[in-house]
Amino acid sequence: MGISWVWCGVLLYLFLFLIPFPNLVTALPQGYLKASPSSSWTNSLSAPDSVKFRDGSTVRIILTSGSSGLVSACGFFCNQTCKDYLFANFFLYIDEVDKGKIREDVGPRVVWSANQKNPVSINATLQLSSERGLVLQDADGTIAWSANSSSKSVAGIYMSERGSLVLLDEKNRTSWLSFDQPTDSLVLDQTSGAQNLTSEGGLFALSVTDEVMLFSFNSNPPITYFSIDSISVSFDEHTTESSLSPSGGELFFSSVFFLEDVDRPLQYVRLGADGHLRGYAWQNQSSEWKEVDILKDHLDYCDYPMVCGNYGICRNAQCSCPVPKSINGTNYFKRTNDSLPDRGCSLVSPLSCEATQNQFFLEVQNFSYFSSGRVLRNTHLEVESCKQACLINCSCQAAFLQYDSWSSITGDCYLLSGILSLKSVDTNASDGYNTAASIYIKVQNLPRAIPSSGRKKRNRFVIILGSSLASLFGLFLLIGILVLLFRKNIDSDDAEEYYLDHVPGMPTRYSFEDLQAMTKNFNKKLGGGGFGTVFEGTLIDGTKVAVKHLNGINQIKNSFLAEVETIGSIHHFNLVRLIGFCAQRSHRLLVYEYLSNGSLDKWIFHKTLEFNLDWQRRKKIILDIAKGLTYLHEDCNKKIAHLDVKPENILLDENFNAKVADFGLSKLIDRDQSQVVTIMRGTPGYLAPEWLSLVITEKVDVYSFGVVLLEILCGRRHFDRSQPEEAMHLQGLFMEKLQKKQLLDLVDKYCEDMQLHGAEVVDMMRVAACCLHSDYSKRPSMSMVVKVLEGVMDVEENIDFNFCNPPIPNTGARVMHPEVNVGCATTLLDSVLSGPR
Repeated sequence: MGISWVWCGVLLYLFLFLIPFPNLVTALPQGYLKASPSSSWTNSLSAPDSVKFRDGSTVRIILTSGSSGLVSACGFFCNQTCKDYLFANFFLYIDEVDKGKIREDVGPRVVWSANQKNPVSINATLQLSSERGLVLQDADGTIAWSANSSSKSVAGIYMSERGSLVLLDEKNRTSWLSFDQPTDSLVLDQTSGAQNLTSEGGLFALSVTDEVMLFSFNSNPPITYFSIDSISVSFDEHTTESSLSPSGGELFFSSVFFLEDVDRPLQYVRLGADGHLRGYAWQNQSSEWKEVDILKDHLDYCDYPMVCGNYGICRNAQCSCPVPKSINGTNYFKRTNDSLPDRGCSLVSPLSCEATQNQFFLEVQNFSYFSSGRVLRNTHLEVESCKQACLINCSCQAAFLQYDSWSSITGDCYLLSGILSLKSVDTNASDGYNTAASIYIKVQNLPRAIPSSGRKKRNRFVIILGSSLASLFGLFLLIGILVLLFRKNIDSDDAEEYYLDHVPGMPTRYSFEDLQAMTKNFNKKLGGGGFGTVFEGTLIDGTKVAVKHLNGINQIKNSFLAEVETIGSIHHFNLVRLIGFCAQRSHRLLVYEYLSNGSLDKWIFHKTLEFNLDWQRRKKIILDIAKGLTYLHEDCNKKIAHLDVKPENILLDENFNAKVADFGLSKLIDRDQSQVVTIMRGTPGYLAPEWLSLVITEKVDVYSFGVVLLEILCGRRHFDRSQPEEAMHLQGLFMEKLQKKQLLDLVDKYCEDMQLHGAEVVDMMRVAACCLHSDYSKRPSMSMVVKVLEGVMDVEENIDFNFCNPPIPNTGARVMHPEVNVGCATTLLDSVLSGPR
């Protein structure tokens, strides 16, 4: 796509401002600070240079480039909620009349941040020293970021007027500057050669090199949605002042900082989370920012990859779902969010690699897609061949055919592994070349066969008679079903009442009004999940309790009865005690003992000083969980499989004693049964591989315990999107480190004393590996795990750990889970829904 002469003419203007001179010796600028071991700043809201703005953001200023007008500054920054902080560079406006007061109605504009992927908390510190340069530490002492000054000593730091943070050596030469590490923004003085921007959220990227300016969507592979070819411009080294003269040669710079509709150069540009490149110019007269969409002359509203979400159709700046030719009136697409059309659409029936014989294509005509970054491209292919290539490729979700200019049946075929937004095309437009294209979207479940036009029509009398009889039969059938449901509901309620009155050791029964009073009308919420919400309550004697109000209709009785039957008559120190219940009309509530320290997940996944566990407490919690599960598996009249062991279901009392909770999914197993057949239940990520066969034992809890054990030792979830792609799945990373004997690399860095007990931690990880064996018969019992944890038994060091699923036995019980990959245990996806079926 070409660039206008105005843009070309601006290159010379930009050249005068964008050339960096890292070795230029300068006089010490305003705002210069000398490095010393005592130079440090704490992120404190009570600091005198902490400012809260009207837009909800807060900054704790460390350095500024000036004392009035629009100035650049650096410091701690948070946006609205202020739970997490960034160390950032930003622009502020200081009133030139009111004694240098910072204008709180003009919010800070962040142009660079050091720790975007690793935010810090309140009381974090930034330290400047001659040996280490700049170091950002969280409140617990963890290093969140440091400036790499190439091993040069640092003598000082200052802010440039254009927004760059600079470290200087003893000779006032630049040893490090933030301009070299852009995030999502570029400012006026910033060099444009070989820069890479990533939008907030990471969906979009901008790459600027000497050859091209490339905008892309970060899929795999990336999808380019706009590009500008390079323009080389020669400069004479004698045409500028010596302090700014280049060495000559051909250089390429982006010309986006100066636009015709802006009376001043743009102060900075930002790649937005929606893929737009926007520029911001400061208006002195009105003391406000002016925003412009830089690509508005090149891209319209519908040209951006995710403007209408996945599968979304963009037409005249409006979003909708695909409406292909109707087949028996079947609707194959639904909106992700009915109130937000731009969130995209999804298939009513997800695609299944195990049921490809039930897949076919829906043609969507007169829509365009992006022109590069396809998974696969075949040239001059016919329509049917293009569709067939997609049909046999499980990862292909659609076939896109861009017709040849000379043909209406052949063209370039692209196989799409994911479908972003589609753009409506005006078929009446005459642009000199053929833009005709079709997209064939793969859908699941074949519709009923449509009778061919050649078939004879039915006899009209037969049709009328058959319709009448069918309607009459349907009416009687509906009446019968309603009567049966009514009777069944009454019988079910009576059966439940009888059951609850005859469970041995049944705890106290409360009325709904009693629990309303205990919880002050359910005023204080403690937490919630798929089966209910938990509220804080107080008994008449002042004892605190936790009251779980079960949600849903069909789930209520199943979960409620399972919980009452399981823990109504059992007692163990490491199991949460059921104090009482309520079964009144449609209300189903459970009353538990109150555990003041809440669930385990907030102590191992939230990295703050307030929520942190040392090694001794972690060991005690692990042993407590194991003891609780041992009791369920081996010490009850019937074996009890919990089936939902996870950190959210482990509660801690005031002394950090761990208790297993939430028995809504539990399953009773007779002592003479080695296996039971049941429907899939539990939480994705903690499900053992044998769930795919629906034949389970209590060893599924051992597997879940192994996952929880890993999470406690590593201080992270089993699946963490904030990690690099190769480290998102904890079990996969664990297997890799286990083979390389580098298990200590996984230890939670927020728990300092775990490094001092490396041998113990590694032994614990080997216990986890045993529990995660894909063959349930090779997993240890929980009583054996307890013995190992108590030091009675040792873990074998040379065990053939196998985390890959063995072949699923043929049990006769079959179920289709289209999105579950029967591969390694780590590939169980979150598409397997939690909860009883």
